[in-house]
Amino acid sequence: MDTESGAGQEAVTKHEQILAYIQSLPIGSKISVRKTAKALDVSEGTAYKAIKEAESLGLVTTKERIGTVRVDRKKRSSLEQLTFREVADIVEGQLYGGEAGLDKTLHKFVIGAMELDAMLRYIDEGSLLIVGNRESAHRCALEVGAGVLITGGFEPSPEVKALADELGLPVLSSRHDTFTVASMINRAMYDRLIKRKIVLIEDIVTLSRPASVMRPDDTVAEFHRLSGETGLYRFPVVDDRYRVIGMMTAKDAAGFPPDQTVDKLMTRNPITVSPNITVTSAAHTMATEGIDLLPVTDRHRKLLGVISRQEVLEAMRYAGKQPESGETFDDLMWGGFVKTETEEGGQWTYKGRITPQMSGSLGTVSEGVLTTLMTQAARRMIREMGKRDHVLESMTTYFVRPVQIDSEIVIAPRALEVSRKAATLELEIRDEVGLAAKSILTAQMIDSY
Repeated sequence: MDTESGAGQEAVTKHEQILAYIQSLPIGSKISVRKTAKALDVSEGTAYKAIKEAESLGLVTTKERIGTVRVDRKKRSSLEQLTFREVADIVEGQLYGGEAGLDKTLHKFVIGAMELDAMLRYIDEGSLLIVGNRESAHRCALEVGAGVLITGGFEPSPEVKALADELGLPVLSSRHDTFTVASMINRAMYDRLIKRKIVLIEDIVTLSRPASVMRPDDTVAEFHRLSGETGLYRFPVVDDRYRVIGMMTAKDAAGFPPDQTVDKLMTRNPITVSPNITVTSAAHTMATEGIDLLPVTDRHRKLLGVISRQEVLEAMRYAGKQPESGETFDDLMWGGFVKTETEEGGQWTYKGRITPQMSGSLGTVSEGVLTTLMTQAARRMIREMGKRDHVLESMTTYFVRPVQIDSEIVIAPRALEVSRKAATLELEIRDEVGLAAKSILTAQMIDSY
């Protein structure tokens, strides 16, 4: 048993060594499993697994006919900017020249459906010209510092290929037509605008900042000393390889002598989070488990940092105040609905019209759309009542009868119970005929704004 444990620890150590080796390589270096295994004296299987993880971390990328290459990890702050390499993947394009510029970003794309003189007014450095088989346009775009995407499956001339290689600007070709290609790229850029609004743990945690930690052989006296210095009452307990093995809190230390070691008192196998989960998920975990501090770890439970409940809630408040950047499907479905108040008791409702895009396979409104509209109404009611955000826990829905396209509907939410920790709402959807759908929704509160 000890032998197996030791072997497992050795494998993890080699894995970490390979990742560190990959990070030390210059950007643009080609990486192979065989060379990596030979350089670090590890098996090719271990090298392959580490390279695959490096790819998921954004440290390397693999491209057909090129191989695996060390790349600079893309920052979330520039998430909306596409690289020419990513454009090639999106449009299923083939590279004909300018490989050195594949990882450059583009700030806009220009559709070349005009005379050349007029086209040149819109093309500048860092842009992408989308055009058909027009060699003069290809050459002019490269000369001003723009990449070229040729539609219709045409291949550039040898002169254009040579110029692209010389300037380090990609020339791509896609079998799709210009309209399809522009739509595919626009959708990808739009999706990235939406992603920027989603705040992840890695966006708010300084992973390079050392966290206050304890070791298994530390004592209760050491816990109280550390607590006095930092003002905190909850610390991760890490082993000699900085992996989280427990959590030590003031409650765990209460009533024990100063020389008692924390390995006998700590909570083992504590809840941790990875850097790439959303702050909403972390807030939900903290609220459910009643904890104020979460260790942030990698896939091997190695400690990267800690996140407090206060930091998570501040990030959620900040995200909620940001201007909308790109509409999600929920936003599109809710567009056109307005809040109204009934005369009796000041209860509010939401009115809107059903559009053809909301139809299902039978020509009436999709049940999924009706469910989404009710959850959107519930979210707005909870926020307006208590300035609270929440996570949906359960929802039971009854579809009384189909709702027709182009009909006007009223969504009426009613609070059955709202407390600091949870809310239960009843929602009804009515159209010109009467009751169409009804649901009971339960949500867990996260915290106040």
